Amino acid sequence: MLHTLMQSPWQCDTDTLLRMLSTGDDLLLLQDGVLGALTDSNMLEKLLAAPATLWVLQEDVEARGLSAQISSKVRLVDYTDFVDLTAKHQQQMAW
Repeated sequence: MLHTLMQSPWQCDTDTLLRMLSTGDDLLLLQDGVLGALTDSNMLEKLLAAPATLWVLQEDVEARGLSAQISSKVRLVDYTDFVDLTAKHQQQMAW
């Protein structure tokens, strides 16, 4: 399943999100969700410890001026990669 986090992880039910993630899932942070990928944040550590692969939409990182603050532990993707993730998963859950 593809999970997309579009709001700040501090403004959603992150505990439920983390419980819903399974091995083989992908979690894409986009819009304000990219805040979850800030270097050395507690939220980043929680997301990285989850069984899903963590991705961050580069265009949204750049639009918020956060390029220098995003952890190197996450994978940046562009819109083409976003489409590929969508095609990979028949189901999607938006957060």
